[in-house]
Amino acid sequence: MSTQKKGLFITNDGSNVMFTFILVSSLFFLWGFCNGMIDVMDKHFQEELGLSKAQSAWVQFAHYLGYFLMSIPAGWLASKLGYKGGIIAGLLLVAVGGFWFIPATQINAMVKGGSVSPTSAFVAFLAGVCVIATGLTFLETIANPYTTVLGDLRYAATRINLAQSCNGVGWILGPIVGGMFFYGKDAAGRSTGSETLYIPYAGIGVGVILIAVIFYFANVPDIKMEDDYHLDDSAGSASHSIWSHPHFVMAVVAQFLYVAAQAGIFSFFINYMTSEVPPIPGSWGGASGWLHSLVETNRAGLLSISNQGASTLASIGSTCFLIGRFTGAGLLRKYSAHKILGIYGAANVLVTLLIFLKLGWLSVLCVFLSYFFMSIMFPTIFALGIFGLGARAKTASAYIVMAIMGGALMPKLMGWVADTWDMSRGFIVPMFCFIFVAYYGFNWPKFSKAESLSGVKVGSGH
Repeated sequence: MSTQKKGLFITNDGSNVMFTFILVSSLFFLWGFCNGMIDVMDKHFQEELGLSKAQSAWVQFAHYLGYFLMSIPAGWLASKLGYKGGIIAGLLLVAVGGFWFIPATQINAMVKGGSVSPTSAFVAFLAGVCVIATGLTFLETIANPYTTVLGDLRYAATRINLAQSCNGVGWILGPIVGGMFFYGKDAAGRSTGSETLYIPYAGIGVGVILIAVIFYFANVPDIKMEDDYHLDDSAGSASHSIWSHPHFVMAVVAQFLYVAAQAGIFSFFINYMTSEVPPIPGSWGGASGWLHSLVETNRAGLLSISNQGASTLASIGSTCFLIGRFTGAGLLRKYSAHKILGIYGAANVLVTLLIFLKLGWLSVLCVFLSYFFMSIMFPTIFALGIFGLGARAKTASAYIVMAIMGGALMPKLMGWVADTWDMSRGFIVPMFCFIFVAYYGFNWPKFSKAESLSGVKVGSGH
């Protein structure tokens, strides 16, 4: 039995839960795909509805508002319904939001006829974004902590990063699909995005219903997290709460700032690539294949990255993100999770500073490096934050998911900085966020009184 307990997907009772892990990992792909499409939507509304960068960031606000509003109810329902019931509830909410984009597109079509204002059309789309996010909140609140208990505790950070790698695959495909339908053009060169925006969302609606059916018939065991701080016994329950543990409290703050930084960088990637990239060589315009598809001639008669080309480059950024997840999962099996988080946080402080300084192609490269170094942050902060909290990990998970609200607020600040100065200067905002993430990683042992994530012996102060 002791040998079995050391397996990556072997639980304490010797059960192999690899299939359950794979099934749950499909949820990570789903919300990565949805988030990837959101990240290339801002520029569409800037052009179609004449919005500023700060105004278009209402897309992110609506998205993360859904997380904020539903994180605590989702955590409560997860405790009542169990893992399976909570996941199915979340999938059905995502389906409702996806299908809502069909009437939202019809409302948008009325703008040209003058019967509906552009603001009303924008709000209709934001409503769909928000409803999808409420469903994703259920999935994230449940799936993130669930992966940490699907095997030996020592590999909790490894498992959540492997699952989050599926999230990375979704984030690669999301911008590609979004770019196809948001920035498509007809034979006359006119934008068709406003007419076709609903198609991928309707597809999501159909897909998640099928996934919900699979989950309904699948074996999804309700495994309890180990209670290293004795919060679940009568004495611990009376004297402690999750808020008495600094490693959890600081994780909420770190997650708020990390998601704030990520949302800002992802949201304005297209704006950066279409406005801050150095002069494009004229030979690119005559090139064939994918290279030619990246560029277009701007109003000044110069070659620049096109909107759809930037969407393709966003997928390359997401590929860097995915590579970071896979390599990070390997590093987390050998080195302490908090140390890796601290190092990656410090690296992102450096690369965002180099972007801010406008150093030509070096700064462009640093945008892609920022994707790589962000890769392990969300799941690692999550695993570090819920470490040792036993059955209360579901409640703690809800608060960490609520911290995603940072993604609603920071893009508006970053957009304001970009509107006031330029897009490069906007990267000063995520730089300060990464400073705190690095601080949390390097100081986690002090907050948790544990040597590492796998160090289950905790100090008497808890």
